[in-house]
Amino acid sequence: MADEIVAETGHCMKCKEKREMKDTEEVEMKNGRKAMKGICTVCGTKMFKILGNKK
Repeated sequence: MADEIVAETGHCMKCKEKREMKDTEEVEMKNGRKAMKGICTVCGTKMFKILGNKK
């Protein structure tokens, strides 16, 4: 089986639509929750998506 790369998606506040993120980076917020930071592929706005409590 080939490994598939799934692009992370999130809600872009500028486009007001669900878009793919590029240059994604997983970060940990101050409260310990995981989040994903990236850039909208259409307009270039910074995007932020809160993930589950995966520790």
